[in-house]
Amino acid sequence: MMDEVQSIDVINEGVASVIICNIDADTSIKLNGVPNSHSGGSLATQGSESPGYLPTEEPTEYVDPGRRATRTYGGQLMLVDDERRKSSVYEEDLMRNVKAQMMEQHELLLAATLVEDAKSGRDISFRMDEAAIRSYRVYKHFLMRWGLYFCVFVNLACALFEKPAVYAIPYWATISIEILCHAFYIFRFFHQKSFISARRFWGDKKHVVVIVVIILTLIDVVCYIIWRNAAPYSHAVRWTRPLRPLYIINFAEGRQIRRAFRNIRRTLPDILNVLVLFFFSVLLFSLLALKLFEKRRLKYPDGRPYFSNYWDSIWDLYVLVTTANDPDVMMPAYDNSNWFALFFMFYVIVCLYIFMSILLAVIYNNYRKHLKNEVKNSVMAKRTKLNQAFDHLKVFKNGRPVLTEERWTSLMAIVSPKKSPEQVQLLLLVLDEKGDNCIEKREFLTAADLLNVELTEVRDRMTYIEIFFPRFYQSPPSTTMRQCVAHKAFRYFFDLMIVINAVFIGLGLDEAEWFFLVLFTLEIVLKLYTFGAYRFFSIFWNIFDFIVIGAAMIATIIEAIVGAFGDQGQTLDILMVLRVIRLVKIMGSIDRFKVIITTIVNIGPSILTYGGVIFVFYYVFAIIGMEIFGGLISYHGYDRNSSLVNQTHLFCDNLALKGTEFAREQYCSNNFNTILKSFVLLFELTVVNQWHILTSGFVMVTHKAVRLYFFLFHLCCVIIILNIFTAFVLEAFILEYSLSRGKFEHKIEKKIKEMGYGLGYKPMEIGKKDEDEKGIVEDMSRSDSLDSIDKIPEEDGPRFHLRKRSRKKVEVLLQYMFEDELGDVIPEETTLGLELQENNKTLTFSSVV
Repeated sequence: MMDEVQSIDVINEGVASVIICNIDADTSIKLNGVPNSHSGGSLATQGSESPGYLPTEEPTEYVDPGRRATRTYGGQLMLVDDERRKSSVYEEDLMRNVKAQMMEQHELLLAATLVEDAKSGRDISFRMDEAAIRSYRVYKHFLMRWGLYFCVFVNLACALFEKPAVYAIPYWATISIEILCHAFYIFRFFHQKSFISARRFWGDKKHVVVIVVIILTLIDVVCYIIWRNAAPYSHAVRWTRPLRPLYIINFAEGRQIRRAFRNIRRTLPDILNVLVLFFFSVLLFSLLALKLFEKRRLKYPDGRPYFSNYWDSIWDLYVLVTTANDPDVMMPAYDNSNWFALFFMFYVIVCLYIFMSILLAVIYNNYRKHLKNEVKNSVMAKRTKLNQAFDHLKVFKNGRPVLTEERWTSLMAIVSPKKSPEQVQLLLLVLDEKGDNCIEKREFLTAADLLNVELTEVRDRMTYIEIFFPRFYQSPPSTTMRQCVAHKAFRYFFDLMIVINAVFIGLGLDEAEWFFLVLFTLEIVLKLYTFGAYRFFSIFWNIFDFIVIGAAMIATIIEAIVGAFGDQGQTLDILMVLRVIRLVKIMGSIDRFKVIITTIVNIGPSILTYGGVIFVFYYVFAIIGMEIFGGLISYHGYDRNSSLVNQTHLFCDNLALKGTEFAREQYCSNNFNTILKSFVLLFELTVVNQWHILTSGFVMVTHKAVRLYFFLFHLCCVIIILNIFTAFVLEAFILEYSLSRGKFEHKIEKKIKEMGYGLGYKPMEIGKKDEDEKGIVEDMSRSDSLDSIDKIPEEDGPRFHLRKRSRKKVEVLLQYMFEDELGDVIPEETTLGLELQENNKTLTFSSVV
């Protein structure tokens, strides 16, 4: 039983009234606003002489003259007249609201957890009992997540200290570190199992992959230790090291990279037809080239046979598709007869310009299709969680399930505790399309998108000087100065100074460095005073300026104190040159370049996602390359005049490379001797230029069969992944182009404008057409760019400003891409009891309804 009255709901309609209240055994309730007579009798109560009070000694039945008895349900007291009982709708409302009022605290916690998952795009199914919910909330705590990130990073970084090592340490040290990381993996693994049903947990393939990799790694560690102790001078191999990146993909926290891999896997069958035709064409042209040139006994300039066998012909023509050996591969035949140029021209047109273009088109079309399906499934999963959360929070009003203002406020206190009451109320108003202070299910399904919108209040944007010294900050001289700093002319002036500084640096006029340094320092101080530290450091270019100018000032002071010796002068030059990079910001303010710059900025997180995909391939190929090619090629310098130099050092420490183009081009540093050098070499292979010469060096020191290694790397990273990334950039650019034309206006932007809560806005008149096509976004974005001071209206009440940078989030960017095509993705009615089938038999009130 409750200690006090929780709530009293009065429903008046027609001649009937219903009172619902939470009561305690020692509490009396006054029936305010309820008539004492109801169409044929006055309200009488047991144990009370006053008709206006109800004693609550937990009676089982109350008698109202002329009406049926009304019972209590677990402390919920109900008085319903006969006319009301005839209405099944109100009787159902009564029963449902009684149950909803008895919602326990863990029900609210469960709903908040579901909303948080929907907000972050997390799709982990967990049991609904209280212990599982609390375990899951600990699991997704940021310390636990960052602990996992740290262990994955350390585990991958062990390659820096393992043979062949960048910094060699005893093998037992790296193994100990790896075991500690795997101990955390195991803890994380079974922690996840504690809140997921066994059937669902083991039915998830990524959990199976994680446990298999852990077991194989532990077996590998034991075998390696035995091997090292039994044969200490042999080359012991850690064969599970290439499996380490699988943790990035298969842990729940790697959902963005996992989604990218899943899309790649689903796209591969679609492009397989094109690849088959492409390779068939290469094989056919290779056979034709062999028959054309084999009997002519032609040779390359270095003496190698020219198209002397079928496998070499395949390799040379495949490299020609990448243009890396053009026109070198054609010249011996072209010198023999100019007509042979037609063969190579026709081959390049067919295999490069036609097939590669078709491949890109197929990849774009199919990848976009699968990406849209992924986003649709993600939105469906998000709204399914919101649907479940709504079912836990809903109450019934006039026969329809709704979320009341009180429950919305309680929910936001857990989901977004930092939001002010005004922000919580604003979100309610945005969701509440009918204006009855209640949120229906369809409206609630967009709550996660709204919660991801960065919304700030103007009163939270006051500077510390304005807070502690308001009279000084608002004085006429201070106001005039702030208005000058906020004016566009201030920015244009310093942009001009950046250009002039770049000219001075280019002309070598170092005497002006002090002038520009002081000038740019003054700019930073004035901006900090005008806009405050929080707003100043929320802009990337301001952070860049602060670091570069601050470091330049410190370096200049040190140089002036200790004298101009060492590298201090060079350091200052480098820092001032970095300041000129801000010219990119000037380009971004020009309309014709704005879309391009904005696209580059907004796809930054997505670049990191695809960078993670490429990193996985790089790491796997780097580890395999170190095992195959480690130590075969080394760099010892190229000083041919020294008599002390070992002659093999001139050929990358391997006589098999003597006289080869690899040695002549001095590519000895391009080797697989450490993980870092391997990454550099793989990047050079990705760029493609001269990759056939790099490959030839490793072929010379091993066997021609290793060409398969380089071919697979080129196929995976260049032909497939880079083309898929190109398709993503194309889609992102189309999105930004649409947004730049004012095609989209966020729902919350429109609502803020209508209610007059934007900066400088007043409530819109009903039926008045908005003439500003760009909407509130333009006004708010000006404030974000620090080009203007916020003009807080004289009217009382909060003023809000929407930050546009929220679109940089990968989830938001993807949903924006397919917003028109997705439409209203509404999940079907879900039965919450499905999650309760195993290990949890307690029914919730919402599942009973």
